[in-house]
Amino acid sequence: MGIAIYPGSFDPVTLGHLDIIKRAATQFDHVIVCVMFNSHKSGLFQPEERVELIERVTSDLGNVEVDMSSQLLAQYAKGKGASCIVKGLRAMSDFEEEFQMATINRKLNPKLDTIFLTACQDFTYLSSSIVKEMARYNVKLEGFVSPLIEKDVNQKMKEHLALENNRQKK
Repeated sequence: MGIAIYPGSFDPVTLGHLDIIKRAATQFDHVIVCVMFNSHKSGLFQPEERVELIERVTSDLGNVEVDMSSQLLAQYAKGKGASCIVKGLRAMSDFEEEFQMATINRKLNPKLDTIFLTACQDFTYLSSSIVKEMARYNVKLEGFVSPLIEKDVNQKMKEHLALENNRQKK
């Protein structure tokens, strides 16, 4: 079925993201999971670190590639020869924003479609923000992120909190 791109900030990649990646991988010949730069968000992980974490949790998926981009998504997709964007939806509130972005992407790249995959019921509540908040309070992340990256998320949050504490002391 061609090339699809699953874009996002993935800061960090959650089990909900991984569910969408796996489902997209069954529908498309090639799926590019693309860490996009969001000018409205400052991340816990650097983009290169996010790529590495996603590569680790998708290493068993032969038709999945991980990349990062600072381009507009429609331009990036055109350069990759992708015909479809995959977006995961957790709730109706996600749909409104995603529908607007899909319309803009289609205007910028008329050959680009967007498909929406609804989140598995087990992950409708799950977001990277929730994972970071849980990590902040040292809550066990089992069932929220892959065991392959749980230690990385906890370690990164400890480093982040140490930097915050040092800034507050100055």
